[in-house]
Amino acid sequence: MNVPTMADMMAQGKQPEVLFWVGAAGSYDDRAKKISRAFVKILHQANVDFAVLGTEESSTGDAAKRAGNEFLFQMQAMMNIEVLNGYEVKKIVTCDPHSFNTLKNEYPGLGGKYEVFHHTQFIQNLISAGRLKIDDRTLKGKRVTFHDPCYLGRANEEYESPRDLIKRLGVNLTEMKRHKSTALCCGAGGAQMFKDAEKGDKEINVLRTEDALETKPQIIATGCPYCNTMMTDGIKFKEKEAEVLVKDIAELIAEANNL
Repeated sequence: MNVPTMADMMAQGKQPEVLFWVGAAGSYDDRAKKISRAFVKILHQANVDFAVLGTEESSTGDAAKRAGNEFLFQMQAMMNIEVLNGYEVKKIVTCDPHSFNTLKNEYPGLGGKYEVFHHTQFIQNLISAGRLKIDDRTLKGKRVTFHDPCYLGRANEEYESPRDLIKRLGVNLTEMKRHKSTALCCGAGGAQMFKDAEKGDKEINVLRTEDALETKPQIIATGCPYCNTMMTDGIKFKEKEAEVLVKDIAELIAEANNL
């Protein structure tokens, strides 16, 4: 898989069309790596000239900030901004809504001003520009429900791009009772993924999985690697792995286009 780094590009005197910000989950988590690979395949199919930072990419600082460590967040952010500005990066795309929110809304105040896209928005733009088509036959008629990531939906009011892409797959999209602005969190945001559960009678991801299962889906579509993990764990808890798949929208498009 050909994935050039910004250092490679600069050595050749080139500036890519967009920087793919892979994010911590997409770089290190085995399940999330599949989402990163699926998105790269889509970028290749659409002939997008892109690059990654590779070993120069560090955490955006989202988890540190949400956990209350503003000092650590600013240190991490300033390091990244120095690298991004050094490469004169103008446009960034990421599969992680947490990175998307941080880069888009919090980096500008520290001197990092970029045009930032969630991968569903970017794919939508590729389709609008006639650079990509989605085959609507491979997954035709599959029953799908979509879980809104908090940092894409409520935090940035992006509800339509993921849904438009899902509909283009030719599937039967059924909304959960709590969706869009009333969607329930998967339980991983705000650095919650890295701490022990608090007192209560049910985990949030199990409650959200129950919302999804009410729609009788064959596939639960996600747009965030952390949501993917939490919904997958919920499906395992409910012992529904044989009946229900949890897939990122990029994975569904790559599958539909036989990439």
